[in-house]
Amino acid sequence: MSANLQVFLAMTAYMLIVIGIGIYFARRANKSTENFFLGGRSLGPWVAAMSAEASDMSGWLLMGLPGLAYWCGIADAAWTAIGLAVGTYVNWRIVAKRLRQYSTVSGNAITIPEFFSNRFHEKKKLLMGIAAVFIFVFFTVYAASCFVTCGKLFSGLFGFSYHSMMLVGAVFVVIYTFLGGFLAESVSDTMQAFVMIISLSVVLIMGTINVGGIGAVIDNVKNIPGYLSLTSLASPVTDAAGVQQVVNGAPVFGAASGYGFLTILSTLSWGLGYFGVPQVLLRFMAIRKVGEIKRSRRIATVWCVISLLAAVCIGVIGRAMLPTDPELLSASGAENVFVNMAHVLMPALLAGLVTAGILAATISSSDSYLLIASSAVSKNLYQGLFKKDADDKTIMWVSRIALIVIALIGMVIAWDENSIIFNVVSFAWAGFGATFGPIMLFSLFWKRTNRAGAIAGMLTGGITVFVWKLVLNPLGGVFTIYELLPAFLLSSIAIVAVSLLTAPPAKEIEEEFERAKQYTEDPA
Repeated sequence: MSANLQVFLAMTAYMLIVIGIGIYFARRANKSTENFFLGGRSLGPWVAAMSAEASDMSGWLLMGLPGLAYWCGIADAAWTAIGLAVGTYVNWRIVAKRLRQYSTVSGNAITIPEFFSNRFHEKKKLLMGIAAVFIFVFFTVYAASCFVTCGKLFSGLFGFSYHSMMLVGAVFVVIYTFLGGFLAESVSDTMQAFVMIISLSVVLIMGTINVGGIGAVIDNVKNIPGYLSLTSLASPVTDAAGVQQVVNGAPVFGAASGYGFLTILSTLSWGLGYFGVPQVLLRFMAIRKVGEIKRSRRIATVWCVISLLAAVCIGVIGRAMLPTDPELLSASGAENVFVNMAHVLMPALLAGLVTAGILAATISSSDSYLLIASSAVSKNLYQGLFKKDADDKTIMWVSRIALIVIALIGMVIAWDENSIIFNVVSFAWAGFGATFGPIMLFSLFWKRTNRAGAIAGMLTGGITVFVWKLVLNPLGGVFTIYELLPAFLLSSIAIVAVSLLTAPPAKEIEEEFERAKQYTEDPA
């Protein structure tokens, strides 16, 4: 049996298991919109934690982050990982419990836009509509990043065209999400979280052994200027096409470039994104009992730290192990380092199972993105603004139509096979972090926050991300910092300033705020 056929069979078996989970939960998911979009608030601590992390990390954990470390050294990748690990813990520590309580007390909200609308007792659903539009925009970009991952993975493995493989992966994800809804997604994400962390650990250990141990890894990369530094970046010397030059069998690097305090602060700000990413926040809302959140926090934090550390180290080991692999000699191509290492280190069948970790990460994220974006269109825009008397059956059909439309737009965005997954994800992550992060924190912890402040903060954060990335960033200098940081700060300032300059919240809103603080367990 050929190696490619063994890889294909292993990955096909995995995909059939995932589809089976979707079919198994399809009947339960279709009972109501609460079941379809939030799983009936029935997630146990393991499922809540593992599905949150798997859907959060996506394919960039196994492709984008190792590729970043492989290409320019550990600084960018390590500071990003540190920011994400800290953000994961803090989010579970301070947001999870309060959001689970408040979303239940405030009209039993089942989507993030609905929570914001209920929190401020909206009659005209302007805040809900704005939130739904931003979710639609940023999750379409997010879905595109997953489709890029599918295209790169399958075209690299089997030699088929990027575009055909991207389309096949996208269609698979759409069918799966179409069937099962949130509960199927969460259960399969839990399985996929285990696949991801096992895949990372196996490749890390085998790669280290293959190169000759940790000392040998360091010896192989320590002479690359800036590669192992946390305050500088390695600079691959490339030709006009962006391909790194190789001379006498060795890749060529120029002088290291600086990585100063402002850049470090900017990169650490990745952690701020957690306060606004719906795929994680929804797990907080869906967990079965408030008392189980502490256990979920520990599970999620341990998984996150191990996975991020392994991903960064795999990039470094890959640079020592495959320094001149022609498939890895560009910033985009470097994101295949995990895949290439797996196929060098393992028999084909085992490599196929390990590579399924990337498929796991991609599926676990893209189904979340598509489901949340489609719920924003159907539940928050269609029912919330245009057809308030729409029944559950109609809402779910609108959701599925929206899911297909979002997927089609995502495919168009993903059509460029030279897209760098890390860059696509970073933009969408900044969008969610700045648009929803500040208002989520202020809504949960500052009673004086009012609807006007919420709208001002949401618009300021979302618009700043676009302006900073597309207009200011090309100017260079201080504007090269990650757009999440300035957008998050400006959004926070807008919330405070507008809330203080306008009328305070109504008495019943303040009373509800206090009830949410005191809520300790689910009602019988």
